[in-house]
Amino acid sequence: MTAVTTDQALQRLLEAGRVRALATDPEHARLWDALVCATEGGKRFRPSLVVALHEALGGALPEAAVEVGAAVELLHTSLVIHDDVIDGDHLRRGRLNVSGTFRDIAAEAGADPGAAAGYGRTAAILAGDLALAAAVRAIATCGAPTEVVHRLLDLFDAALHTTAAGELADVRLSLGVSAATLRESLAMEEQKTSAYSFALPLQAGAVLAGADEATTARLGEAGRVLGVAFQLTDDLVGVFGDPTQSGKSATCDLRTGKQTPLLVHARTTPEWTQISPYVGRDLEPDELARVQDMLGTCGSRSFVEDLAAGHLAAAREVIDGLGLRVELVDSVIARSAVLLAPREVAA
Repeated sequence: MTAVTTDQALQRLLEAGRVRALATDPEHARLWDALVCATEGGKRFRPSLVVALHEALGGALPEAAVEVGAAVELLHTSLVIHDDVIDGDHLRRGRLNVSGTFRDIAAEAGADPGAAAGYGRTAAILAGDLALAAAVRAIATCGAPTEVVHRLLDLFDAALHTTAAGELADVRLSLGVSAATLRESLAMEEQKTSAYSFALPLQAGAVLAGADEATTARLGEAGRVLGVAFQLTDDLVGVFGDPTQSGKSATCDLRTGKQTPLLVHARTTPEWTQISPYVGRDLEPDELARVQDMLGTCGSRSFVEDLAAGHLAAAREVIDGLGLRVELVDSVIARSAVLLAPREVAA
């Protein structure tokens, strides 16, 4: 086992990037600093999965594993920065994100609101691009044998294509031109989250450990269903969670009309006529409390909780079938679940 952690590897990558940013332009260095801030406060389960699978499979490339783990975290940073641009959010984990930071910088300099917002979006797009480029570079220079690096780059490429398809589907389904089916909603969530957050780190750890194709493929399947379980739980946190604990807005999904399985199910219930007026607009705290209550009483919350539990059980079955003990798999979902507000129990 290497003495270097994925956090230390990530810090080294970020420091190297800042040296290049400072040599380019002082304003560009401010952009890189905002990118660094975007990496702070995350759960870090993605790099942990890379290292855990590499160790579980008896891998002999611990230094490369932590570098790849750091690269996966940079990829995550890139995607969340861009996701905030797509959603029009200026906060992440309870504080200003890249777009919000640069929007405020422009506003303080005297720019009008529209121009300031545009500057913020520009900065966020560029920061996300820089993080993505740094992630790919980290894979290419991780120190693994050439054939392993090529396989890792193939995994990254596939994950990026799948995630991009999921992001586009998320926005397309939110256009309001048609109602998404549960199948469409789940497929979108699988593409948007599973590929890069779970299948990629699990398979990357396996490839670094020299696992055979069958094992690597099975871990990809486990990652697919585990990612859906995580995203379903995250959807619940995005409506029922405490933003001060989760760092997620409790109104964003409702405001943007995201066709998550939670809302897809709610649309099939008699309560939908009362719920729908709260979707697609900003909500006051009392309005959010009302829609939360209705989503609970109509059965949508419990439906999604049960769906998440089923996907988690399927992932656990695959991993157990491979003879692996990766406790981190269960803890990932558990950490999200504790962010949920407790259900009201009727007297």
